[in-house]
Amino acid sequence: MKQIFFAIGLIFASLSAQASTDIQEVESAGGFKAWLVEEPSIPFVALELRFKGGASLDAAGKRGAANLMVALLEEGAGDLDARAFAQAGESIAAQFKYDIGDDSLRISAKFLTETRDDAMELLRLSMMSPRFDQDAIDRVRRQVIAGIQSDTKDPDSIANQSWDHMVFGDHPYGSDYNGTEASVAALTRDDLVAAHQSIMTRDQVYVAAAGDISAEELAALMDELLSDLPATGATPPADLDVQTKAGVTVIPFDTPQSVAIFGHKGMKRHDPDFFAAYVLNVILGGGGFEARLMQEVREKRGLTYGVYSYLVPKNHAELYLGRVASANDRIAEAVSVIQDEWAKMAENGVTQDELTRAKTYLTGAYPLRFDGNGPIARILVGMQMEGLTPDYITTRNEQVDAVTLEDVKRVAAELLKPDALRFVIVGQPEGL
Repeated sequence: MKQIFFAIGLIFASLSAQASTDIQEVESAGGFKAWLVEEPSIPFVALELRFKGGASLDAAGKRGAANLMVALLEEGAGDLDARAFAQAGESIAAQFKYDIGDDSLRISAKFLTETRDDAMELLRLSMMSPRFDQDAIDRVRRQVIAGIQSDTKDPDSIANQSWDHMVFGDHPYGSDYNGTEASVAALTRDDLVAAHQSIMTRDQVYVAAAGDISAEELAALMDELLSDLPATGATPPADLDVQTKAGVTVIPFDTPQSVAIFGHKGMKRHDPDFFAAYVLNVILGGGGFEARLMQEVREKRGLTYGVYSYLVPKNHAELYLGRVASANDRIAEAVSVIQDEWAKMAENGVTQDELTRAKTYLTGAYPLRFDGNGPIARILVGMQMEGLTPDYITTRNEQVDAVTLEDVKRVAAELLKPDALRFVIVGQPEGL
């Protein structure tokens, strides 16, 4: 089965650059909307479904319910137990993937044209009629708890969770969506059914498809697949205004290398200056070995194998974050260099050469994302969730090219906040 999709993907890659710009907006009789890139020459389809809200919709006191519920969607549905469901999918070379994050529940499906009806019936069963058998619940619960226990020994997980709790507190963002050992152990089947009904709803669904399917066929598929979903679900959590103060928080942990998460408030995705901020981040920490942080922290001083920064525009809060790891006796110097570079860019902006190279990198790399129907469908559904229009694909590079040196300097002064740059360090850092 994997070989089938791999071979099809290689063929489709050669068609993707042209097809990716031909987006059809589809609306079904039942009112569901989708974006479609139709490519009939290859007999298979990638379908992407997103439900806005994700694990942030966990009910109070039920942290981890959404994560456990999603993990059980492929563990039996309708008359099929977990083994029978898996065998049914394999018999028609259909692939289903279910995942969850803070802001969305994600379902990906890949299937051959000739078995589309059978594949969609399996997917519909998993979405509408998951069994939530007790033996499956207990088995998957043990797996989730094992993962939670493993995270307590992982410096990266500790750093991320400590940062989130410090910044977000009691908001759902402030705790791991996997839940805690205690919260997951206490979840009942009724809790999972409630999570299913409150997250997978018609008013929060987004759909995209790429491959051998027409607009009419996709419209009919959506009505068949989604019409029985609940109309509305849980109320989303409140928006947050992130506030941090410059400094260092140390979480003691017995390890030869310290891990640091650092950052402060970021920028909303729909801010008019977002593209300038995006280009700025490539220059500061998001552009690989050419980025300033990599040059100063790794290349010139050998303090780390890697350091990077990234914008995080979540649904209810926005962050500008980074990560670095260094030996305990060198992490203090790495922190100092990052602080210095943060302040320098805030004050002086970037050079014309840096701006030109960043634009070349961003505009040149963008078409490479459309390397198959799966990536295309994922990009389309992501664009919908971000409120973008179909012409974004053709205008995106123009918006990158339109960023000026003055734009980056102005945004650097506004976005970069040396007096709010907070570090959370897990390890045994010396000198901090």
